[in-house]
Amino acid sequence: MSVLVFAENWDGKFKNPSFEAVSYGKAVADKAGTDLIAVTFGNLEDDASVLGKYGANKVVHVSDAGAFDAHLYGNSLKDLANGLSAKVVVVSQSNNGKMLSSFLAVAWEAGMISNVVEAPESVAPIKVKKKVFSSKGIATVESSEERVVLALASNSFGAHEAATDAAVESGSTSGEAKTQSVEVDRATGQITLSEAEVVVSAGRGLKGPENWGMVEELAGLLGAATACSKPVSDVGWRPHTEHVGQTGKAIAPNLYIAIGISGAIQHLAGVSSSKVIVVVNSDPEAPFFKAADYGIVGDAFDVVPRLIEAVKELKG
Repeated sequence: MSVLVFAENWDGKFKNPSFEAVSYGKAVADKAGTDLIAVTFGNLEDDASVLGKYGANKVVHVSDAGAFDAHLYGNSLKDLANGLSAKVVVVSQSNNGKMLSSFLAVAWEAGMISNVVEAPESVAPIKVKKKVFSSKGIATVESSEERVVLALASNSFGAHEAATDAAVESGSTSGEAKTQSVEVDRATGQITLSEAEVVVSAGRGLKGPENWGMVEELAGLLGAATACSKPVSDVGWRPHTEHVGQTGKAIAPNLYIAIGISGAIQHLAGVSSSKVIVVVNSDPEAPFFKAADYGIVGDAFDVVPRLIEAVKELKG
């Protein structure tokens, strides 16, 4: 038996979600007393052996794969898992990972556990903790299936170095892609929300899009991504790509600063996994204060400029 992990790369480069997935796979492999094999697809700029830094004993590089396609990647992973006698495949819950894990579970006739947050309590059978009820609770679940796909919640386990000398081998795809990427329009010069360690978010309390400059300035000083509540994106003050919440993006940064957001349950569902939450709101009864680690009762137009000056002083 071995453990496989899907090590996603973005334009040939590995990012923290992949290192976190490999670290989690290492914990599963250690629990099972077996090896961890990382699988990555497409052309690489990074050296595939870097995954050994986080515990991969071997890396299979499927270089003949094109752009992400759940059907092609899933069937290829299924065949690799069968050929390597794997019983567990770990996938990070990136946008692509969510599609891949579901397809793979069906194609491989395996059980699937999503939103996993901790290393398994046991591996025979697999028993793990996962987030439930829009991240408001934690459930311990057990799979009775012989094969299992574990989808790891973002920023829940962390990337941990466990250096090994990872041998890199070549692999090949199985089947054909069912979709074709016609055009990709990427945002540039911005920190991706799903990868950001710090997020500065704002809501209707800012009164209009013309007041977002101070939010962007604070985010720039903190090296943070910017986000917003659903009403803000709905009226067009900010792009929908910045909407965080139950119907937007679910994030788990180390620090989440919410400015002028009341904290409706739908918004909390998308940000409750943040390590530290700081709330700035003029209403002392705002629901968000109940979920906050730190709260500032005050007008955003007074508080935020003070925060900006304080950060500038600290940075010298």
